[in-house]
Amino acid sequence: MARSVPAAVYDQLVAEVERHPEGVGIEDLAAACPALARRTLQRHLARLAADGRIRAEGQAAARRYLTAVAPAVEAPLVEPSLDAAAWMTDAGRKVQRLVRRPLMQRKPVGYRRSLLEAYRPNVDAYLPLAVRRHLHELGRPPDGDRPAGTYARQVLDRLIIDLSWASSRLEGNTYTRLDTQNLIAFGQVAEGKGQREAQMILNHRGAIEMLVEDAETIGFNRYTVQNLHALLADDLLSDPDAAGRLRSILVSISGTTYQPTGIPQVIEEAFDTLLGKADIIEDPFEQAFFVMVHIPYLQPFEDVNKRVSRLAANIPLIKRNLAPLSFVDVPEQDYVDGILGVYELNRVDLLRDLFVWAYERSCQRYTQLREALPVPDPLRLRYRNELGEIVRETVRGGEAIEIGAVRARSRELVPAADLDTVVAMAVNEIHRLHEGNIARFGLRLSEYRAWKK
Repeated sequence: MARSVPAAVYDQLVAEVERHPEGVGIEDLAAACPALARRTLQRHLARLAADGRIRAEGQAAARRYLTAVAPAVEAPLVEPSLDAAAWMTDAGRKVQRLVRRPLMQRKPVGYRRSLLEAYRPNVDAYLPLAVRRHLHELGRPPDGDRPAGTYARQVLDRLIIDLSWASSRLEGNTYTRLDTQNLIAFGQVAEGKGQREAQMILNHRGAIEMLVEDAETIGFNRYTVQNLHALLADDLLSDPDAAGRLRSILVSISGTTYQPTGIPQVIEEAFDTLLGKADIIEDPFEQAFFVMVHIPYLQPFEDVNKRVSRLAANIPLIKRNLAPLSFVDVPEQDYVDGILGVYELNRVDLLRDLFVWAYERSCQRYTQLREALPVPDPLRLRYRNELGEIVRETVRGGEAIEIGAVRARSRELVPAADLDTVVAMAVNEIHRLHEGNIARFGLRLSEYRAWKK
């Protein structure tokens, strides 16, 4: 019968591996653990790798052992700059050099479930404590605790344009920011652009509005994330039934040697594990970055996974009333390189550098915007739900814009003292309806077009 190995021996080996963020070879480990025979040491390391507590890369003499979870290296806090030399750490630059090698020089790899399984919420952290504190200082609003979604609602019009444009641009969308603004504000499709690009941007709008409108109830659960995918993927997938559903087919990703798993059972189990771990992470920035790493890596949906991860990263920020993350100014190639670092190397260094820098940029943008904003109309805030219901019922009922009908409907919802003001607001909202803003009222395009006729 094989003798059991004391847990302290395994713990000592894991600790020794963790002392070498760039990886350590068998010779150095043998020197650090002289009491272990070489064959015994190799056997223990193989067991730890099989259990997902460490990673092994390379063959024979070139074999190196690394931590299962990318180490939380204390990245220097830098002022945001478009100069990559200013915001990219040495570890991030190394990842970028590795993933920019020709494809033939990069090792084909598959999905390593151990990257997810080894992560211990609130014990391990991709973002160092100093970085998290820095981001909290930047993102915290000056007016103290407010209901979930307050900050996002205050900057909602700008956030919708910024995030819809920037996230779509990272997918190769050619709309300019002005094109995006005209599409969202006036329903004006950019000349010479395809309908698919416009659809991608409008889908972002609907998804962002859902997150902000439902700030109290959204979270890292199947309902939120699968509905987020359904909104972002609407009318963009070859199989419309795939929107909001976990995939059951094999997918491939161009420009990388990474092949996601195609086993439906693994996808389903890993997806639930991912959501379960994300949900119990206490720090909102660690939550945000965790899903930016693991949703694209798992590829739970047939397509639109990175878009889902970027919007899902805003869930904890919206819920905790922190400045949102818009991805404006994020260089597309650097973002791709950061994702490739996760895919091919299981290294988060470059993506982490980009996340921190991007959030610094977003905070600058929205702090200045909030300071310039007028005080919100308290009546509009109080009757937001009632206004939405009045607009929806007017459209779905196929009614003309008639003040008497609006007043009759409003009388059932609003006290007499505020009736005239709410009626005026509702009529104004109905006059301003167009295809680019109906999602905020929960209206479908078919309903709006039928009413417009």
